[in-house]
Amino acid sequence: MSTGAEGSCSVCCKSSWNQLQDLCRLAKLSCPALGISKRNLYDFEVEYLCDYKKIREQEYYLVKWRGYPDSESTWEPRQNLKCVRILKQFHKDLERELLRRHQRSKPPRHLDPSLANYLVQKAKQRRALRRWEQELNAKRSHLGRITVENEVDLDGPPRAFVYINEYRVGEGITLNQVAVGCECQDCLWAPAGGCCPGASLHKFAYNDQGQVRLRAGLPIYECNSRCRCGYDCPNRVVQKGIRYDLCIFRTDDGRGWGVRTLEKIRKNSFVMEYVGEIITSEEAERRGQIYDRQGATYLFDLDYVEDVYTVDAAYYGNISHFVNHSCDPNLQVYNVFIDNLDERLPRIAFFATRTIRAGEELTFDYNMQVDPVDMESTRMDSNFGLAGLPGSPKKRVRIECKCGTESCRKYLF
Repeated sequence: MSTGAEGSCSVCCKSSWNQLQDLCRLAKLSCPALGISKRNLYDFEVEYLCDYKKIREQEYYLVKWRGYPDSESTWEPRQNLKCVRILKQFHKDLERELLRRHQRSKPPRHLDPSLANYLVQKAKQRRALRRWEQELNAKRSHLGRITVENEVDLDGPPRAFVYINEYRVGEGITLNQVAVGCECQDCLWAPAGGCCPGASLHKFAYNDQGQVRLRAGLPIYECNSRCRCGYDCPNRVVQKGIRYDLCIFRTDDGRGWGVRTLEKIRKNSFVMEYVGEIITSEEAERRGQIYDRQGATYLFDLDYVEDVYTVDAAYYGNISHFVNHSCDPNLQVYNVFIDNLDERLPRIAFFATRTIRAGEELTFDYNMQVDPVDMESTRMDSNFGLAGLPGSPKKRVRIECKCGTESCRKYLF
């Protein structure tokens, strides 16, 4: 937007590029800046397909045009449509729904109103999930991409969830930054004074491939922002974030959303952190009573040394918010310390317990108990779930487990 002879400035527009192009076409205006000319002014883009019919072997589709209201939708013969991907998806959804209704998989000559309505809702859901996927990837600070998929029902994106990449600190809680770092030339092969783990009287956590070599229960101390080493230091793993492409998908057995990996993950490799809002145990107890009634399990006690703080990932969280429970999980929890060394406030990291195949669902045990290695490891108890109620089991709501593994305990808690 120009201001005149005094100069010029630009302002952000709330409408997207596509929306502005649609406005031009609706108003029948050419706009070179938006790529709208007399030649393409009357080009229309299919938003989704609403209905189907077959007349004398000719296939017709009711088309919802992008930028136009539903009342402007028109029936078009198949040969007029160039939207190959949308056509394929329409028929895939149609065949899947016909099978679910125990009808023939071949499309009928006319769709009944309930079936046509389902296909419209499915198309709208796909658009909503695609927008949410774009939002998640715009907010992520990690290398691994996120995809979203729901081939099970018509549920769209969760209404109350904000994607974050690191802890959000609650009221009255302070994360103190570390004051010193290591002076190592080579943290793995020539650590000075044991590097950062040695300074805290602990062992170096990783091998040269970045795989954890400590037994579960022992803490991980990574190099921090004060250290002399650089980004490629082998003792910087968790802080680099998620490296794998992951998919949030709708489960078909009533467990809601889940997460699967789109890449092979090697045993003992870092997968993701459990991120959320850090709150006091008192606040966790208050929220836990609310979550109890909802059957939710997003509270994770930070009880490495004492049960003072809890991570709540119900509203603020990352992709770990959608990871399901299993009594035979493929992820293991570790306490990690990087720029904050307060043992009451560890970062929670998930590492692969075995090789995980591409396409396999990621899970961890919401009630994981770590076998003692020594006195230090007995501090570790990743009490996930209805946290804030660490006392009598009578206070906890019995939630049925749906993991389906041979070792299933039948109940989460």
